Amino acid sequence: MRGGPLRVGIVGLGRLGKRHAENLAYRVSGAALVAACSPIEEEREWARNALPAPRVYDDYRALLDDRDVDAVWLVTPSALHAQQIVDALNAGKHVFCEKPLSLDLAECERVIAEAGRHPQLQATIGFMRRFDPSYRDAFEKIETGVIGRPFLVRSQTCDQNDPEGFFVRFAPTSGGIFLDCTVHDIDLARWLLGMPKAKRVYATGVVALHEGLREFGDVDNGVAICEFEGGRMAMFYASRTLAHGNDTGSEVIGTAGSLYIGRNARLNRVEIADATGIRNECTPTFFDRFEDAFLHEARAFVAAVREGKQSGATLADAMEATRIGSALRESLSSGRAVDV
Repeated sequence: MRGGPLRVGIVGLGRLGKRHAENLAYRVSGAALVAACSPIEEEREWARNALPAPRVYDDYRALLDDRDVDAVWLVTPSALHAQQIVDALNAGKHVFCEKPLSLDLAECERVIAEAGRHPQLQATIGFMRRFDPSYRDAFEKIETGVIGRPFLVRSQTCDQNDPEGFFVRFAPTSGGIFLDCTVHDIDLARWLLGMPKAKRVYATGVVALHEGLREFGDVDNGVAICEFEGGRMAMFYASRTLAHGNDTGSEVIGTAGSLYIGRNARLNRVEIADATGIRNECTPTFFDRFEDAFLHEARAFVAAVREGKQSGATLADAMEATRIGSALRESLSSGRAVDV
């Protein structure tokens, strides 16, 4: 690629998009955030005030036509991802896209086929937990045989309850709790178990607090089991109703031991002792829990573009996560196990 920093245009400036934009603008060496795009005027105004003088667009096509943009960073609704990735590749741009690749398997396949026609361009899906220092350490320990042969992952993505239920408004396009939340755990389980293929899944769930989800066939608490090839398994729990904060963690069980990542969802290493007992504060949101992971992920993408090699989850990895998540959604709806 050309010399100088990787010139990035970010698309989508919602709550997560703003975090990505600030990282790219101020914390990622080798990157320059030169453009921002949103159809919402309030978000464009935020970009003008908070970012270092980017060119601001209200239309994605206009950003793609900007010859000074080398790569696009998509933080947009899930239903838009596939077409936006294809459009970016056809415009000659490298692409980073937040998960999922798509909610539809045929669309996943279309994106992979298009990426195959542009081998010189990077296309990466944002499964940032692979870049979290603790998960990275666990992966490396598993690779060296610390726990023997891993055969079971228990993993959860649990958010603090939002009384306003923003995710109820999001439910028509989210794909449901398993494609929205558990998709991260699915990718982690495959990664930590050596990338096995799924054979069969079963899922169930309840609406504990947010009745508005029923209209969309969704739940606010769900559990699932996934059987993989080679005698490997995963168990998942997803919740939108925790009282104490974001509680994301995993356990990997092997033939010679176990590893735990994030068993105590602690905000920091401070412990408080008073008349109620000894406690620690918890991470309030996934932004706080994975702040470092988002940053490492962005730095890795820039390095991958420069070096011409893949970093993080591939498009094929992302399609497998969608395949399994879709099967979990089908199982939740039908009440039956589903072959993958």
